[in-house]
Amino acid sequence: MNTNSVHLKISDVSKRFGDVQALHNVSLNILKGSFTTFLGPSGCGKTTMLRTIAGFYEVDQGEIYIGDRLINQVPSHKRNAIMVFQDYALFPHMNIGENIAYGLKLQKLSDHEITAKVEKTMQYLGIQGLEKRIPGQISGGQQQRVALARALIMEPEVLLLDEPLSNLDAKLRMNIRAELRQLQKRLGITTIYVTHDQGEALALSDQIAVMNKGQIVQTGSPWEIYYTPVNTFVADFVGTANLLEGTVISKDSGSLKVAIDEIELRIDEPNETLAPNDAMTVCIRPETIEILDTIQDNPINTVKGEVLNYIFEGSHIRYWIKVGTRTFMVDVFDPSEKGIYAGEIFLRFHPGKIHILREE
Repeated sequence: MNTNSVHLKISDVSKRFGDVQALHNVSLNILKGSFTTFLGPSGCGKTTMLRTIAGFYEVDQGEIYIGDRLINQVPSHKRNAIMVFQDYALFPHMNIGENIAYGLKLQKLSDHEITAKVEKTMQYLGIQGLEKRIPGQISGGQQQRVALARALIMEPEVLLLDEPLSNLDAKLRMNIRAELRQLQKRLGITTIYVTHDQGEALALSDQIAVMNKGQIVQTGSPWEIYYTPVNTFVADFVGTANLLEGTVISKDSGSLKVAIDEIELRIDEPNETLAPNDAMTVCIRPETIEILDTIQDNPINTVKGEVLNYIFEGSHIRYWIKVGTRTFMVDVFDPSEKGIYAGEIFLRFHPGKIHILREE
């Protein structure tokens, strides 16, 4: 399998519902065997895009290809792109075995072939033994696996997942998403996932397409989306960020000195467009800021602050720390080792972990 080849291509796709522009010139290449997530808030167009790929909506303009095949006019049942819905859409009057076999029966396979495929798929997903139960008799996690089994048994070219974990409790959701990623890698199936949950997107994806108002705002790996967001929308939507407006003081090769109110910071990030006196916005993630009890020799990017508040979240403590007129969020991991900070402290900002955002 050539995992570097484009398997699904979306080119300048637009879709309108009455006065609402649901999709506007959306373009994206999805590699064979990859896991791509459309991530965004409610109403951003992500589910519309998924349903358009599935063939439930026709595009107003643009083209969608699976491999070399233009599928704009291909009916949904002939696209070989199978969708798993948010509510799983299991048939309540059928048992689990019948639910999984439903698509195969429409293909008029023999009973022997169907039974063999159902048994193999159920074993693959760890739900063997549930064949005779009905959906109402099994747990949410088991229902999710049954819905996946019903899709995977059809051996689709592309698997489409519409927020399939949203109905599960938090702990089960984390376990299932780990299983889902492992299964997807093992099968090597091109998978497109839709969610508003940035944690799911970061954990599952090879590629994330962040959407807002019917457009893709940024495409990249989870690392790129989190650490190098293109603008304030992405920085704020994906994870937690300290977003700060400032002014460029000076510039040399590979770094800038900026003023954020009374705070002066050096940023080690090349930037060709900014010049002294230009306004700019930076993103600083809470976990990249270091808290110090004391300092020596006035080190670079270190300022005095005061702890205003904190909350304990198990793996880390989140602090709110006032520096001048600004309040910074700072995450300290493994708090059992460091204890609780209080009163006057110092913050150190790593010059290579301050990211300059693009103007919007």
